[in-house]
Amino acid sequence: MKYQVGETVITKKSHVCGGDQWQVLRIGAEVKVKCTKCGREVMMMKIDFDKRVKSILTNKSTTQ
Repeated sequence: MKYQVGETVITKKSHVCGGDQWQVLRIGAEVKVKCTKCGREVMMMKIDFDKRVKSILTNKSTTQ
């Protein structure tokens, strides 16, 4: 999947806090995301993140 900084994605499984929406903060070999419910920031390998994403909710970079 293709992601851009600022997008919100929905994961297949929810976070411990109950939220399943994450905002993409950084992209590289690892992806840094922030839970929109509790604010926890997590970094994971891009391959693992691709497997966990269900859909892309918003694309703030193209919405003006």
